[in-house]
Amino acid sequence: MDTATSQRSSGLFSAIALALGAIIAAAVLGAQFRSIGAGRQSISVKGLAERQVRADQAEWSIRVSVNGGTFPETLGAMRREFPELLKFLQAQGLSGAALVETEESITPNMEQEETPNGRWRTIQKGFNGSHGIVVTVKDLELVGKARKAAVQFKADGHPIEYGDPQYLVSSLEQVKMSLIGAATRDARARAEEFAKNGGVKAGRMRSASQGAFNILAPGAGADVSEYGGTYDKSTIDKVARVVVTIEYAIEP
Repeated sequence: MDTATSQRSSGLFSAIALALGAIIAAAVLGAQFRSIGAGRQSISVKGLAERQVRADQAEWSIRVSVNGGTFPETLGAMRREFPELLKFLQAQGLSGAALVETEESITPNMEQEETPNGRWRTIQKGFNGSHGIVVTVKDLELVGKARKAAVQFKADGHPIEYGDPQYLVSSLEQVKMSLIGAATRDARARAEEFAKNGGVKAGRMRSASQGAFNILAPGAGADVSEYGGTYDKSTIDKVARVVVTIEYAIEP
């Protein structure tokens, strides 16, 4: 093969190699563009909605709590005091409320005692007795007054234990559903604003999920990205808040 023929063959192979390289490069770049384009076909946003709610029901637990040296002594003391507790609740105007008794309970009273050699051991010293009532009432002011009156009732020598009332919202599911609707509208508005700034449009909804649903005390904060949620029962006035995450298709 002469030199000229060799050069022509070499040039042909180079041209073919360049053409193949261009075709392969175009195919690779086209796949990347499609992948990038597919990644930009949707937008995910969070929607937030909240409203003030007010508790319309309260639960309050109060119980007789006694200690005795023997089982019969403890049981007798508990059964003498329990009618006094019922009279107290009646005097507070709670006799018409829903009253649910807990089971009578008597358990060994275990205490730590130091031995002569400096070691500690657990020994039984008598028994503990407990018999309680759970009050459920819609009159929130009434249960608040009873909680205050319990302080004097205990000071008068009655062996009782109690906590603060738990304030509940009975229409919690309806509140949640209304907030989900408002949060969805908020998410749509956010998606449209993002899309507008990007020169495109927010299309149909592709997926949606509910995030945190919180019942908070006034002024309390919660991370909008958290899931699950909290339920404040210590206050009468509350703030209900829900978060949704929605993915929308993007249109030119």
